[in-house]
Amino acid sequence: MERFARLYAELDATTATSDKVAALKRYFAEAPPQDAAWGAYFLAGGKPRQVVPTGLLRALACREAGIPDWLFEESYQAVGDLAETIALVLPESPHTSTLGLAEWVEERLLPLRGLSPAEQAERVAAHWRELDAAGRFLLVKLIGGAFRVGVSKLLVQRALAEGAGIDPKVVAQRMMGYTDIRSAPSPQRFLALTSQALDAPAEAGQPYPFFLAHALEHPPERFHEAIGPPSDWLVEWKYDGIRAQVVKRGGRVWIWSRGEELVTDRFPEVVALAQPLPDGIVLDGEILVWIEGRPASFALLQQRIGRKTLTKKVLAEAPAHFIAYDLLEWQGQDLRTRPQAERRALLEAVTDGHGLTLSPLAEGADWPALQALREQSRERGVEGFMLKHRQAAYGTGRTKAEGTWWKWKIDPYAVDAVLVYAQRGHGRRASVYTDYTFAVWNRAPRDAAEAQGVVEAIAERRPPDPQGLQLVVFAKAYSGLTDEEFTRIDRVIRATTLEKMGPVRTVRPSLVFEIGFEGINRSTRHKSGIAVRFPRMLRIRDDKPLHEADTLQTLQALLAGGR
Repeated sequence: MERFARLYAELDATTATSDKVAALKRYFAEAPPQDAAWGAYFLAGGKPRQVVPTGLLRALACREAGIPDWLFEESYQAVGDLAETIALVLPESPHTSTLGLAEWVEERLLPLRGLSPAEQAERVAAHWRELDAAGRFLLVKLIGGAFRVGVSKLLVQRALAEGAGIDPKVVAQRMMGYTDIRSAPSPQRFLALTSQALDAPAEAGQPYPFFLAHALEHPPERFHEAIGPPSDWLVEWKYDGIRAQVVKRGGRVWIWSRGEELVTDRFPEVVALAQPLPDGIVLDGEILVWIEGRPASFALLQQRIGRKTLTKKVLAEAPAHFIAYDLLEWQGQDLRTRPQAERRALLEAVTDGHGLTLSPLAEGADWPALQALREQSRERGVEGFMLKHRQAAYGTGRTKAEGTWWKWKIDPYAVDAVLVYAQRGHGRRASVYTDYTFAVWNRAPRDAAEAQGVVEAIAERRPPDPQGLQLVVFAKAYSGLTDEEFTRIDRVIRATTLEKMGPVRTVRPSLVFEIGFEGINRSTRHKSGIAVRFPRMLRIRDDKPLHEADTLQTLQALLAGGR
């Protein structure tokens, strides 16, 4: 545990890629395989479920430190990180533990799940007494399922590959599925990642590393200059679902999400589609809810994913379907180095007659023609186009080394909304209010005076008139502004705070923002009746007064397909 805590501190202290890789290589060279196995799991993005509730950890820290809850809360607001706050307020300990990371995880952390709160508290308190501040910080991160550090999975793979003297692409392939918790890290699995035997057998259901697209940010009038004519590209509609690989080997089917989670049991309809396929095939594509021959909203797919039990009703109301758009393996042969156009032609031949849907190609004489066709995206229930170069190989991650995929998405929906609540950020933004809640009017104000009357009522904490003008919350957003803009808004929030509710501040409505989002759906869980997908701040509307912010009717028009 001490070695891994030291690595965490090293990684957190630098932004230099070379320093991070050097620290990772030292750790993997020095750590016993059982510890390195868990270290690679956490660093590559593995997240075991939270084993102890956050509330219990907070209460236990107050008890052990002998401080009241309000003082802990004030400390937390100043520090901005729960694990760091707990590590700082706890009294010093003898620091007696010599256990490695694997023993801590397997013998101390994982057994906490399922214990009574009292037993959890006593065990965690005893564990804290064995560790120094760095160890306690790391322990709370792992217990709470909130472990994060500034390294990417690609850096971990690079460090492992350089340490072993093998190609990073080989490590990337072997690491697929490594962070799925249903196959716990082990010394054997870790050593297999860096084996010198380049023909070491892969696990039967192992997928390939996903190839990711880049956002196409050139204006359409510059496409020909920047990327060439449309004839160089395969242009496909971009679906909004779950990216997945379907693997058929040895008579079995496996389905992997892009997050490397094995989701086979969640989509029996896709398994049934893939079962008749010949062995030795891997398809890349998208899982969608498919109703009456077209994709349904992502919200319906989310509801499906959130169900613990797939009842007949759920399967009937949200039927899953797989849209295939690439062939990565055929007859057990890796096809990823073949050109995109060749893989597409083989995909069409292989899947013909098997009931699978292929992502349709879009045709246009030039980029303006394709741009006009792209305007049909929302009517078709898609997000725009994917552009795949005809000569592109299937790469690893977000790279252009083997070829290029571009995503040419439609412009986001956008509305002007009023800032009403704020909360501090995390990490380096822990001292700045960066997480905002936004509202729209329930109807258009008659004039500025009527809108100002609502602001005064909020400031005086008078309940809203159920029949009158109101601001209705509809979205939260925390990205899209520069550091300078966040600093500026932070000053306004502090100066206009009306009430503190734990970490959240109610602010006097005074600022309008343009909020962008990718999708919009009805919701019974939100007071507005609206849920938006991927909201973000596009700009601060200093030019727009409060009474000109948008309304629920604006959102409802977007929901109905209007702009």
